Amino acid sequence: MNKPPRPATPCIAVCSTGMGDDVCRGCGRTFVEVSQWVMMTDEERGVVWDRLEAHWAKVGLPPPWLARGV
Repeated sequence: MNKPPRPATPCIAVCSTGMGDDVCRGCGRTFVEVSQWVMMTDEERGVVWDRLEAHWAKVGLPPPWLARGV
């Protein structure tokens, strides 16, 4: 089965890290991942993407960024 394409960022504009959460309730990234995203290498982002996709698959939900389209 083919994976859906990844957008430029997993952000869905429902960020809770700015309100003090260590992990964003919208996309699932940590505060550090959110704040450093634009400075990460493609390889570093790939590690985050893999973790996020595995998390959403484990809980049985589609990744939230798929709902906003790519």
